[in-house]
Amino acid sequence: MSADLWMPSAEIATLQQRASIVRTIREFFYARKVMEVDTPSLSAASVTDVHLVSFNTSFVGPGHAKGLPLYLQTSPEFAMKRLLAAGSGAIFQLCKAFRNEEAGSHHNPEFTMLEWYRPGFDEFALMDEIDELMQLILDVPAAQRLTYQQAFQHALGLDPLTATLAQLQQLAIEHGFADIAAHETHRDTLLQLLFCMKVEPTIGQDKPCFVYHFPASQAALARICEHDSRVAGRFELYYQNMELANGFNELTNAQEQAKRFTEDNLYRDANNLPQVPMDTRLIAALEHGLPQCAGVALGIDRLVMLATKKDTIKEVIAFDVGRA
Repeated sequence: MSADLWMPSAEIATLQQRASIVRTIREFFYARKVMEVDTPSLSAASVTDVHLVSFNTSFVGPGHAKGLPLYLQTSPEFAMKRLLAAGSGAIFQLCKAFRNEEAGSHHNPEFTMLEWYRPGFDEFALMDEIDELMQLILDVPAAQRLTYQQAFQHALGLDPLTATLAQLQQLAIEHGFADIAAHETHRDTLLQLLFCMKVEPTIGQDKPCFVYHFPASQAALARICEHDSRVAGRFELYYQNMELANGFNELTNAQEQAKRFTEDNLYRDANNLPQVPMDTRLIAALEHGLPQCAGVALGIDRLVMLATKKDTIKEVIAFDVGRA
């Protein structure tokens, strides 16, 4: 073992800047009467999202001699929605989240997330508030806004809402992804590949950029738009080659949410991915009644990277996974 692995991966001066940013974020929400909450990191259920991998463990204790399966949460979303259904009003949380994916310059398996929910807001009102926070923390101009369709067409010359699987395969092959595209039969996998590799680098360079109205097939936990059923009330925020936030005009229909969870697990089964139990407590909360609201998850470590002009995530966290 290297003799210096006891040392933090970030400089102390950077951690001081980080502490100041976190304090500013808290004051931003306190001034707006948004309540801070604290929900469990361990839960009996996790996300079924086929693109996320959870850490899992088991609790062995009274009443659970054979072990109670538990998951480290990829986001506090489900628990926070249960609070909203119970009448919490507007809430925010700064917490650790965990995703069992590759570590890299923008990823650490344990990271810090800011998540908040605003009853009565739609996705556009929430984008306004996020924009205020970005200008406060990063001293940047007001964000640009593009629909997913506009961003995709501008970068690649193809309409992502009407393109056929064959057209997407051909486009991916033309851009050097033949090894993936030739055998891929899932439109969204190709859309996400092209968007990540070819569209994202073209947006949010000089100022932050919101991309909104993602395809309905990528709605996750967002409402389908009433004016166009091809798209959903989902948005993402990009700045300087960084995906910073993912937000929704939240789905409140319990039956539709349960259907989406079931479809995720069917896809998992068909692609030899592990099944993830549906969060029945979230479904029960939706059945009780989730107020119409918009919510967003924002990566604090990436925000601090931008604010402190650091190139890697390990430079803004006390101990990255290699030193944990």
